[in-house]
Amino acid sequence: MLTVSTVNVNGLRAAARKGYLEWLAATPADVVCLQEVRAEPGQLAEEVRSPEGWHVAHAHSEVKGRNGVAVLTRQAPGAVRVGFGAPEFERSGRYVEVELPSVVVASLYLPSGDAGTPRQDEKERFMAAFLPYLVELREKAAADGREVVVCGDWNIAHREADLKAWRTNRNSAGFLPSERAWLSQVYSSGYVDVVRALHPDVEGPYTWWSYRGKAFDNDSGWRIDLVCATGGIAARATSAVVERAATYAERWSDHAPVTVGFDWPAGADPAQS
Repeated sequence: MLTVSTVNVNGLRAAARKGYLEWLAATPADVVCLQEVRAEPGQLAEEVRSPEGWHVAHAHSEVKGRNGVAVLTRQAPGAVRVGFGAPEFERSGRYVEVELPSVVVASLYLPSGDAGTPRQDEKERFMAAFLPYLVELREKAAADGREVVVCGDWNIAHREADLKAWRTNRNSAGFLPSERAWLSQVYSSGYVDVVRALHPDVEGPYTWWSYRGKAFDNDSGWRIDLVCATGGIAARATSAVVERAATYAERWSDHAPVTVGFDWPAGADPAQS
Protein backbone atom coordinates (compact mmCIF):
# COMPACT_ATOMS: atom_id res chain seq x y z
CA MET A 1 0.00 0.00 0.00
CA LEU A 2 0.98 3.60 -0.65
CA THR A 3 -0.64 6.05 1.75
CA VAL A 4 -0.52 9.77 1.01
CA SER A 5 -1.71 12.52 3.33
CA THR A 6 -2.05 16.25 2.71
CA VAL A 7 -2.80 19.14 5.06
CA ASN A 8 -2.61 22.93 5.10
CA VAL A 9 -0.94 23.47 8.48
CA ASN A 10 -1.76 27.22 8.69
CA GLY A 11 1.74 27.96 10.00
CA LEU A 12 3.95 24.98 10.82
CA ARG A 13 5.45 26.43 13.98
CA ALA A 14 2.01 27.07 15.45
CA ALA A 15 0.73 23.67 14.30
CA ALA A 16 3.71 21.96 15.94
CA ARG A 17 2.78 23.53 19.27
CA LYS A 18 -0.85 22.41 18.93
CA GLY A 19 -0.51 18.75 17.91
CA TYR A 20 1.03 18.40 14.44
CA LEU A 21 4.07 16.48 15.67
CA GLU A 22 1.88 14.01 17.54
CA TRP A 23 -0.23 13.53 14.43
CA LEU A 24 2.88 13.00 12.29
CA ALA A 25 4.24 10.42 14.72
CA ALA A 26 0.99 8.45 14.50
CA THR A 27 0.21 8.72 10.77
CA PRO A 28 0.52 5.59 8.62
CA ALA A 29 1.31 7.75 5.59
CA ASP A 30 4.31 7.05 3.39
CA VAL A 31 4.15 10.60 2.00
CA VAL A 32 2.89 13.76 3.72
CA CYS A 33 2.31 17.00 1.81
CA LEU A 34 2.18 20.28 3.73
CA GLN A 35 0.96 23.71 2.67
CA GLU A 36 1.15 27.17 4.24
CA VAL A 37 4.26 26.22 6.19
CA ARG A 38 5.17 29.95 6.25
CA ALA A 39 8.47 29.51 8.10
CA GLU A 40 11.74 28.98 6.27
CA PRO A 41 13.54 25.73 7.19
CA GLY A 42 16.11 27.61 9.28
CA GLN A 43 13.34 29.07 11.43
CA LEU A 44 12.00 25.66 12.40
CA ALA A 45 13.09 23.56 15.35
CA GLU A 46 15.07 20.49 14.31
CA GLU A 47 12.30 18.03 15.16
CA VAL A 48 9.90 20.05 12.99
CA ARG A 49 12.30 20.77 10.13
CA SER A 50 13.69 17.22 9.87
CA PRO A 51 11.51 14.81 11.85
CA GLU A 52 13.09 11.44 12.53
CA GLY A 53 12.32 8.83 9.89
CA TRP A 54 11.39 11.34 7.18
CA HIS A 55 13.10 12.92 4.18
CA VAL A 56 11.85 16.49 3.73
CA ALA A 57 11.74 18.68 0.61
CA HIS A 58 10.91 22.31 1.43
CA ALA A 59 9.96 25.17 -0.88
CA HIS A 60 9.71 28.46 0.98
CA SER A 61 8.53 31.83 -0.27
CA GLU A 62 10.82 34.78 -0.91
CA VAL A 63 8.17 36.83 0.92
CA LYS A 64 8.82 36.08 4.57
CA GLY A 65 5.99 34.57 6.56
CA ARG A 66 3.93 33.64 3.52
CA ASN A 67 3.00 30.41 1.72
CA GLY A 68 5.57 27.59 1.86
CA VAL A 69 5.06 23.95 0.93
CA ALA A 70 6.84 20.71 1.76
CA VAL A 71 6.78 17.00 0.98
CA LEU A 72 7.84 14.44 3.58
CA THR A 73 8.69 10.91 2.40
CA ARG A 74 9.78 7.85 4.33
CA GLN A 75 11.88 6.82 1.33
CA ALA A 76 14.56 9.14 -0.04
CA PRO A 77 13.26 10.74 -3.26
CA GLY A 78 15.15 10.26 -6.49
CA ALA A 79 14.74 13.92 -7.41
CA VAL A 80 13.12 17.12 -6.10
CA ARG A 81 11.71 19.99 -8.14
CA VAL A 82 10.70 23.38 -6.74
CA GLY A 83 8.29 25.42 -8.87
CA PHE A 84 6.82 24.54 -12.24
CA GLY A 85 8.65 26.81 -14.65
CA ALA A 86 6.51 29.96 -14.36
CA PRO A 87 8.93 32.82 -13.50
CA GLU A 88 6.34 34.77 -11.49
CA PHE A 89 5.78 31.86 -9.12
CA GLU A 90 9.17 30.10 -8.99
CA ARG A 91 10.06 31.54 -5.59
CA SER A 92 6.56 31.87 -4.20
CA GLY A 93 6.59 28.71 -2.07
CA ARG A 94 3.57 27.24 -3.80
CA TYR A 95 4.78 24.04 -5.46
CA VAL A 96 7.28 21.25 -4.82
CA GLU A 97 7.39 17.71 -6.22
CA VAL A 98 9.41 14.60 -5.51
CA GLU A 99 10.11 11.54 -7.61
CA LEU A 100 9.68 8.08 -6.09
CA PRO A 101 10.27 4.85 -8.05
CA SER A 102 6.70 4.49 -9.30
CA VAL A 103 5.08 7.85 -8.64
CA VAL A 104 5.66 11.59 -8.61
CA VAL A 105 4.05 13.31 -5.61
CA ALA A 106 3.60 17.07 -5.42
CA SER A 107 2.45 19.53 -2.78
CA LEU A 108 0.47 22.50 -4.13
CA TYR A 109 -0.74 25.70 -2.48
CA LEU A 110 -2.82 27.44 -5.11
CA PRO A 111 -3.49 31.16 -4.45
CA SER A 112 -6.74 31.82 -2.62
CA GLY A 113 -7.67 34.90 -4.62
CA ASP A 114 -10.24 37.58 -3.80
CA ALA A 115 -12.93 38.26 -6.39
CA GLY A 116 -12.53 41.55 -8.22
CA THR A 117 -9.07 42.33 -6.84
CA PRO A 118 -5.44 41.95 -8.02
CA ARG A 119 -5.21 38.85 -5.84
CA GLN A 120 -7.78 37.17 -8.08
CA ASP A 121 -5.80 38.24 -11.15
CA GLU A 122 -2.76 36.55 -9.62
CA LYS A 123 -4.76 33.38 -9.03
CA GLU A 124 -5.96 33.37 -12.64
CA ARG A 125 -2.37 33.78 -13.89
CA PHE A 126 -1.25 30.91 -11.68
CA MET A 127 -4.01 28.64 -12.99
CA ALA A 128 -3.27 29.56 -16.60
CA ALA A 129 0.39 28.61 -16.17
CA PHE A 130 -0.19 25.55 -14.00
CA LEU A 131 -2.60 23.59 -16.19
CA PRO A 132 -0.13 23.14 -19.10
CA TYR A 133 2.46 22.03 -16.59
CA LEU A 134 0.08 19.41 -15.16
CA VAL A 135 -0.39 18.02 -18.67
CA GLU A 136 3.36 18.03 -19.27
CA LEU A 137 3.99 16.36 -15.90
CA ARG A 138 1.51 13.59 -16.62
CA GLU A 139 3.01 12.91 -20.04
CA LYS A 140 6.60 12.94 -18.78
CA ALA A 141 5.78 10.69 -15.84
CA ALA A 142 3.99 8.24 -18.12
CA ALA A 143 7.03 8.11 -20.39
CA ASP A 144 9.13 7.25 -17.32
CA GLY A 145 6.67 4.59 -16.15
CA ARG A 146 5.33 6.67 -13.27
CA GLU A 147 1.95 7.97 -12.13
CA VAL A 148 1.35 11.41 -10.60
CA VAL A 149 -0.37 12.50 -7.38
CA VAL A 150 -0.81 16.24 -6.82
CA CYS A 151 -1.95 16.98 -3.27
CA GLY A 152 -2.73 20.22 -1.61
CA ASP A 153 -4.87 23.22 -0.94
CA TRP A 154 -6.34 23.91 -4.38
CA ASN A 155 -8.53 26.74 -2.99
CA ILE A 156 -11.41 25.81 -5.31
CA ALA A 157 -14.64 24.01 -4.45
CA HIS A 158 -15.61 22.24 -7.65
CA ARG A 159 -19.26 21.38 -7.05
CA GLU A 160 -22.14 22.50 -4.88
CA ALA A 161 -21.54 19.40 -2.77
CA ASP A 162 -18.08 20.73 -1.97
CA LEU A 163 -19.15 23.60 0.28
CA LYS A 164 -21.98 23.93 2.74
CA ALA A 165 -23.01 27.53 1.97
CA TRP A 166 -22.72 27.38 -1.80
CA ARG A 167 -25.73 29.60 -2.42
CA THR A 168 -24.17 32.56 -0.62
CA ASN A 169 -20.73 31.98 -2.17
CA ARG A 170 -21.61 31.97 -5.86
CA ASN A 171 -19.65 35.22 -6.35
CA SER A 172 -16.84 34.37 -3.94
CA ALA A 173 -13.29 33.41 -4.77
CA GLY A 174 -13.00 29.65 -4.55
CA PHE A 175 -16.40 29.03 -6.11
CA LEU A 176 -16.39 31.31 -9.14
CA PRO A 177 -17.61 29.79 -12.41
CA SER A 178 -14.22 30.41 -14.05
CA GLU A 179 -12.38 28.61 -11.24
CA ARG A 180 -14.74 25.65 -11.29
CA ALA A 181 -14.42 25.42 -15.08
CA TRP A 182 -10.65 25.44 -14.75
CA LEU A 183 -10.78 22.54 -12.29
CA SER A 184 -13.00 20.67 -14.75
CA GLN A 185 -10.22 21.17 -17.30
CA VAL A 186 -7.73 19.65 -14.87
CA TYR A 187 -9.94 16.58 -14.58
CA SER A 188 -10.49 16.31 -18.32
CA SER A 189 -6.72 16.51 -18.86
CA GLY A 190 -6.16 13.15 -17.18
CA TYR A 191 -6.40 13.73 -13.42
CA VAL A 192 -8.96 12.29 -11.02
CA ASP A 193 -10.33 13.84 -7.82
CA VAL A 194 -9.70 10.71 -5.75
CA VAL A 195 -11.82 11.59 -2.72
CA ARG A 196 -14.84 12.45 -4.88
CA ALA A 197 -14.34 9.30 -6.95
CA LEU A 198 -14.54 7.19 -3.79
CA HIS A 199 -17.35 9.27 -2.23
CA PRO A 200 -19.45 10.37 -5.21
CA ASP A 201 -22.78 11.08 -3.53
CA VAL A 202 -21.95 12.80 -0.25
CA GLU A 203 -21.89 16.42 0.90
CA GLY A 204 -18.22 17.20 1.41
CA PRO A 205 -16.43 15.67 3.15
CA TYR A 206 -15.27 19.18 4.02
CA THR A 207 -11.60 19.90 4.73
CA TRP A 208 -11.55 23.56 5.81
CA TRP A 209 -13.68 25.49 8.28
CA SER A 210 -13.30 29.15 9.13
CA TYR A 211 -12.19 29.95 12.66
CA ARG A 212 -14.98 32.51 12.72
CA GLY A 213 -18.30 31.81 14.37
CA LYS A 214 -19.53 28.25 14.63
CA ALA A 215 -18.37 27.02 11.21
CA PHE A 216 -16.56 23.97 12.59
CA ASP A 217 -19.25 23.03 15.11
CA ASN A 218 -21.92 23.33 12.39
CA ASP A 219 -19.73 21.57 9.81
CA SER A 220 -20.14 24.58 7.54
CA GLY A 221 -16.98 23.95 5.55
CA TRP A 222 -15.38 23.78 2.15
CA ARG A 223 -13.75 20.81 0.39
CA ILE A 224 -10.71 22.53 -1.10
CA ASP A 225 -7.89 20.18 -0.01
CA LEU A 226 -7.65 17.69 -2.84
CA VAL A 227 -5.71 14.60 -3.85
CA CYS A 228 -5.66 14.58 -7.65
CA ALA A 229 -4.05 11.60 -9.36
CA THR A 230 -3.49 10.24 -12.83
CA GLY A 231 -5.73 7.44 -13.96
CA GLY A 232 -3.57 4.40 -13.31
CA ILE A 233 -3.01 5.04 -9.63
CA ALA A 234 -6.39 6.72 -9.10
CA ALA A 235 -8.09 3.51 -10.19
CA ARG A 236 -6.27 1.73 -7.37
CA ALA A 237 -7.35 4.07 -4.59
CA THR A 238 -8.92 2.02 -1.82
CA SER A 239 -9.66 4.55 0.93
CA ALA A 240 -10.02 8.29 1.42
CA VAL A 241 -10.55 9.88 4.81
CA VAL A 242 -10.75 13.46 6.08
CA GLU A 243 -9.20 13.39 9.55
CA ARG A 244 -11.56 15.92 11.10
CA ALA A 245 -10.77 16.72 14.73
CA ALA A 246 -13.26 15.43 17.27
CA THR A 247 -13.71 18.88 18.81
CA TYR A 248 -12.90 22.49 18.01
CA ALA A 249 -10.33 22.55 20.82
CA GLU A 250 -8.41 19.61 19.33
CA ARG A 251 -7.76 21.29 15.98
CA TRP A 252 -4.17 22.17 15.18
CA SER A 253 -5.08 23.89 11.89
CA ASP A 254 -8.20 25.32 10.29
CA HIS A 255 -7.79 22.53 7.71
CA ALA A 256 -7.99 18.77 8.35
CA PRO A 257 -5.59 16.19 6.90
CA VAL A 258 -6.87 14.27 3.89
CA THR A 259 -5.43 10.75 3.75
CA VAL A 260 -5.73 8.42 0.76
CA GLY A 261 -4.64 4.80 0.50
CA PHE A 262 -3.68 3.26 -2.83
CA ASP A 263 -3.17 -0.40 -3.70
CA TRP A 264 0.17 0.65 -5.09
CA PRO A 265 3.75 -0.20 -4.08
CA ALA A 266 5.25 2.60 -2.05
CA GLY A 267 8.81 1.99 -3.11
CA ALA A 268 8.96 -0.10 -6.25
CA ASP A 269 7.83 -0.25 -9.84
CA PRO A 270 4.37 -1.89 -9.73
CA ALA A 271 5.13 -3.73 -12.95
CA GLN A 272 7.98 -5.51 -11.17
CA SER A 273 6.17 -6.28 -7.94
